[in-house]
Amino acid sequence: MEAAGALERGLTVLRALVAGPAGRARATDLVRATGLARSTVDRVLATLVRLGYVRAEGRDMLPAPPLMELGEAYLACDGLRDPLAPPAERLAEELDESVSLAVQDGDGVRFIAQFTRRRTMSVAFRVGDLLPATRCAAGLALLDPSAPWAEDDQLIEPGLIAVAVPVRDPEGRAVCAVSVVSHTSRHTAAGLRDAVLPRLRKTVAAMEAALLEPPPPPRPRPAATDASRATKQELGAEFLQSLARGLAVLVSLGSARGGLSLADAAKVTGLPRATARRSLQVLERMGYVASRGSRFALLPKVMELGYASLSERTLGEVVQPHLADLVARVHQSASVAVLSGDDVLYVARVPTASIMTVDITVGTRFPAYATSMGRVLLADQPEERLAGVTPERLTRHTITSPAGLRAAVRQAAEDGYALVDQELEEGVRSIAVPVRGRDGRVVAAVNVATHASRASRDELLRDVLPALTETAARVAADLRHIPAGP
Repeated sequence: MEAAGALERGLTVLRALVAGPAGRARATDLVRATGLARSTVDRVLATLVRLGYVRAEGRDMLPAPPLMELGEAYLACDGLRDPLAPPAERLAEELDESVSLAVQDGDGVRFIAQFTRRRTMSVAFRVGDLLPATRCAAGLALLDPSAPWAEDDQLIEPGLIAVAVPVRDPEGRAVCAVSVVSHTSRHTAAGLRDAVLPRLRKTVAAMEAALLEPPPPPRPRPAATDASRATKQELGAEFLQSLARGLAVLVSLGSARGGLSLADAAKVTGLPRATARRSLQVLERMGYVASRGSRFALLPKVMELGYASLSERTLGEVVQPHLADLVARVHQSASVAVLSGDDVLYVARVPTASIMTVDITVGTRFPAYATSMGRVLLADQPEERLAGVTPERLTRHTITSPAGLRAAVRQAAEDGYALVDQELEEGVRSIAVPVRGRDGRVVAAVNVATHASRASRDELLRDVLPALTETAARVAADLRHIPAGP
């Protein structure tokens, strides 16, 4: 498979995978969808799995959160989301209506930010979704940017109405549209326009002022090494080095607003200029990249590569495959929970099959003070947070004094884990570690729970804690790719 062909075929397989109706596909499905040989599809999938962009669940292949770095590269290269999203979010809060940011993508518009009001009837399209430009307010505003505003009176769907205004860059080009979206149960189209247009125009003025601000200075670009070389030596023919290199070039263009020159793309990726040039030519031919003077910039079409479906994954969906792997390693039940008031709330769980098991389901709540996950979650909270927690005796082992609870939480913070021995229920022993989000704060906890007769404290520390820590790191790595955190 020639170098340019490997990248093109790899992107074709990836596009077919993310377009699947169930968000997953088998190799045979992808062969039918792409017309490629089975051997080619297998090598592409093996490469994407090794890169972390795709995961295998049995015979099924599904996109993984690291794939979002392709869409994030476009958003960073385009440079619109970060300055425009804050005023758009404020507008949504002030109006109590959904607000969207969209850019033109061929004959359609693709959404780059959404601030949705959660109601019985609410907006269902996602960041990364593409809509026909002629059937939505954002598209109409970009098709005729000379008009002061555009209106969608149920063009895209019965009941859905919207008003949009174009946003211009310092050169006067309409680069984006901001739209306020509502429903006919709340407004008529004319009523929505009258209610929101004055505030919408003020927001657009603030956005255009933000675009006048100079972009932040580019990060230093030390010379990199080609990361694909060692993997190719390890895996041989099953690893498509040119596909890995092409995707690395794509991601590299997001390292600076407006894209990179050929020389900079080669420097960032550690590739020879000729290799980087071939990748850029393929990406340009497929509509993912445009040359602008001496620079190559990513185009909105990159968002079609799985961004929309991945961005709406819940925390439970993100962690489930990692929990399954953990249970397969330690042969004990595992769970993930978040802090909800003074309780831990279970959001994911993989039990083991045994005669004696811990009966917990997703949605279960337990007092945080008496659980291992609660201890590591409370350890990331301010000191005064514990002052409002009054521990009660649940078993003869439960810590019931406020001072004892504070000491246990401090110990969890120092150790990086918490082990709770029969404090919630007689016979139940568990160990937990924190899961950190993009900002380094603890967003969840993952634990392994077992009956005390099956594993001692020392065995949990020796046999389970290392695997638990690795699982938390993998979950955190996935969460770093999800912009807002699920």
